[in-house]
Order: sequence, then structure tokens, then C-alpha cells
Amino acid sequence: MLRNRICLVAVLLVAGLHAASAQTTPPAAPAATTEAKPGKIKLTMQKLKDMKAKWAANKPKLKACRADVKSKGLAGDDRWFYIEECMNKT
Repeated sequence: MLRNRICLVAVLLVAGLHAASAQTTPPAAPAATTEAKPGKIKLTMQKLKDMKAKWAANKPKLKACRADVKSKGLAGDDRWFYIEECMNKT
């Protein structure tokens, strides 16, 4: 029972401190005046989509590159970097 009361007091104290700090922060600049930059993840996803679209034009080569990736056991980013290198080879 004592533990519950201590936790409740701690939660209320943290919430009170958060509310007090939120009131003292200066107002943010309006979103209309600043241009939002896309996040790093979004740029990476867009680049990946562009690469996939380019690779789709040469399906036999892509199939061979994917077979190489599977035989080497690559995963994650290593997989995409290898496929990119493989597709750029002549």
C-alpha cells in the first residue's frame, strides 16, 4: 500500500514538473514560415524506392544479384548495398 502511494506521489510530482517546464518554454516558430525538411529515414526510403524502380527494368540481372545475396547470407543494409553494387556492374 505504501509503495502505491509513493508511486502516485512520484507520478504527480513528475507531471507537475513537466507542466511547469512546458509553461516556461518560449513559443515555437509558426510552421508556415519555416520549410519542413524530410527526415533521414524518409530520404532513405525514397532512395530505396528509386533504386528498386530502376532495378525492375533489368529483372534477369536483379534475379542473379538476389541469388548472390542469398548465397552469401547478407541481410539488412549489407544486402541493399551489395545489390546496388551488383546492379551497377557492367
